[in-house]
Amino acid sequence: MTVFVHPKGLCESDEVGEGTRVWAFAHVLPGARVGRDCNICDNAFVEGRAVLGDRVTVKNGTLVFDGVVCEDEVFLGPNVLFTNDLRPRAAIRRTGDDLLATVVRRGASLGAGTVVVCGVEIGEHAFAAAGSVVTKDVPAHAFVAGNPARHKGWVCSCGQRLDAGLVCPDCGGRFAEGDKGLVAL
Repeated sequence: MTVFVHPKGLCESDEVGEGTRVWAFAHVLPGARVGRDCNICDNAFVEGRAVLGDRVTVKNGTLVFDGVVCEDEVFLGPNVLFTNDLRPRAAIRRTGDDLLATVVRRGASLGAGTVVVCGVEIGEHAFAAAGSVVTKDVPAHAFVAGNPARHKGWVCSCGQRLDAGLVCPDCGGRFAEGDKGLVAL
């Protein structure tokens, strides 16, 4: 198995895992680290110091800038936008450690049009609804929505909303509150 790059896609990184697909008009810059079996859809952009784990989906029009780390099995919906500079100025070029890092933990999903302001951590299996503006850390398994994104409930690893007893009505998963959100029992 090899890396597939559409004839109209551009993948300049030499750190791309087997089975990854880069589709038309997507651009992966040199220095980006992309894991195995990722899907980088049309018109997506992955900057040079971004890191994508294994089996990450980057839907159409999504922008992943320097300082963003997405762990394994993260879903980035269409037109998700990450920032990396809280004080951007055209005349001031910030790079490297001057940019604020953002981490999206394993299994998290960001719905279409989500904006993630830099310097936050989105917990494992968290879910941001379409159009959310994430301005602060999101706990593991939290469901957030709105501008700014606010906690609206909890979700299972399978993506289903949990009931009041923190049990998944679909798969039966059970959860309890922990230090950084919910933990599976």
